[in-house]
Amino acid sequence: MQSKKTKEQIGITALYCRLSRDDGAEGDSNSVANQKRMLTKYAKENGFGNTRFYVDDGYTGTNFNRPGFQQMLEDIEMGYISTVIVKDMSRLGRDYLQVGYYTDTYFPDRNIRFIAVNDCVDSNDGENELAPFRNVMNEMYARDISRKVRSSHRLRGNAGEPLSQPPYGYLKSPENKKKWIIDPIASQVVKDIFRMCLEGKGNETIARILQEQKVLIPMAYWHEKGLGRGGKKTQPNPYKWGKTTVAKILAQQEYCGDVINFKTCSKSFKNKTRLENPRENWAVFKNVHEPIIDRETFEQVQKLTAKTKRRAPKKDNAVKNMFCDLLYCADCGSKLWFHTNTVNKEIQYFSCSNYKTDTRGTCETRHYVRADAIEQVVMLELRRMTQFLSDDEETFAELLAQKTNQDIVKEQKLVESELQKSIIRSETVARLYEKLYEDNATGKVTDEWFMHLSHKYEVERMELKSKIAELREKLNSMGTMQQNKEQFICAVRRFMEMKTLTAPLLRELIDKITVYETEGTGKNRNQRIVIHYKFIGVIEIPECRNYYKADTRKGVTVEYITKSA
Repeated sequence: MQSKKTKEQIGITALYCRLSRDDGAEGDSNSVANQKRMLTKYAKENGFGNTRFYVDDGYTGTNFNRPGFQQMLEDIEMGYISTVIVKDMSRLGRDYLQVGYYTDTYFPDRNIRFIAVNDCVDSNDGENELAPFRNVMNEMYARDISRKVRSSHRLRGNAGEPLSQPPYGYLKSPENKKKWIIDPIASQVVKDIFRMCLEGKGNETIARILQEQKVLIPMAYWHEKGLGRGGKKTQPNPYKWGKTTVAKILAQQEYCGDVINFKTCSKSFKNKTRLENPRENWAVFKNVHEPIIDRETFEQVQKLTAKTKRRAPKKDNAVKNMFCDLLYCADCGSKLWFHTNTVNKEIQYFSCSNYKTDTRGTCETRHYVRADAIEQVVMLELRRMTQFLSDDEETFAELLAQKTNQDIVKEQKLVESELQKSIIRSETVARLYEKLYEDNATGKVTDEWFMHLSHKYEVERMELKSKIAELREKLNSMGTMQQNKEQFICAVRRFMEMKTLTAPLLRELIDKITVYETEGTGKNRNQRIVIHYKFIGVIEIPECRNYYKADTRKGVTVEYITKSA
């Protein structure tokens, strides 16, 4: 009993709070602030120290993929948490199967004490016979709320009220949030997109023009205007329009002044994934708001886009080359994409996926390399290595040992330095926490400021603890480099028994291949290609020629250099 109490004092007491939009309708009783007050009071009165809040505000209880809850699970897996306290079982979730899994299996397996204050549930008191029934009732409540929301949603949708956010080019009216008004800046961009389409420009060309004109993409524009919109914010360049975005704008009937509801639907209240709804289930209300595009222009654009649908690639062109995902640009670090020449299908090549002319990226040069040339270069390089291994295995092993030992020493110094810094900072944080506690006890620091700083120090301490563990594990794993060297030699021996290259063997031997831009002209062209092998990186085979020539087309010969610069 003493050991369990000691663990509770040492570990974190997780105070979990959750409030969904539906729960908010119940008033202040379930508010996050109220939950925090109740849990803080309970923890203080029952001797639970070292508390930390995990909060999910605005997240449904039927889905457990919530940021606060997932962070709590990560901390449990790291061994930081000893106790989890919630206001009641419904705060943990409203899916009785999932809630039952956590309370009956997950928490007990990890020796976590679980407490639901209002439901009088405490795992230290043994099994609670009423808890499963409460979980079922909580799910029935969520199901009932979902049914009512869906019914209200359908009534509003069938009455012509917009159920979605206004598309790019429109804003919600300040006077009436159910009405859309034209955004003068974005609407002009929409008009330009439709105009360029009628001029015969393709989606990629339109996207390129918008990028050159420094027009913000919709997500960046909304962010600049302070409008919160859903969606992934993964595009680093706020001016890089995608052809799919252009295509979506050209297909939106809402620009004619219409409201279209029920374009998407979900399967159930537990699954929030939006699915495409058949057109016959849409509710279309025409001429509800001011149009940006007249209906005649919109219909013309639909006829044009219907004629330019992209065909699926032919089977011969869709075959993935074995060097895909292995080739990288030596200048920008991006992957090289595989292409098939549209005129001569026998010509297959790779080029930088970040090339500014082809993809509107930032890389200045294409880094073009023929697929058959790269295959020949790699094949010859591997044969050269196998010949060296066959002729002088002892020297080859010494070369690998020297290479791996150099890497080990270099990386070990970096890891040890970082580990030492982390340990020193961890000790400093511990001293700062002790001083803060003393200052709070003597009245020098207020309780509010103490809670703020103590939480900050606790978060940093946990991050440092995790980092120190990772660095120590990394130091311990450096002894496996010898085993890696032996695995590499075994893979080279397997290649000696094979006559052709295969994708599995390539990935067993090679980590990546960096391709430099071709230099020179005509028959005096050369291109550097550097192979990075698994476990050992770049390796130089002594006293061997590192140049291979290939005629890429009539009058053009490229010399491939495999030595690193």
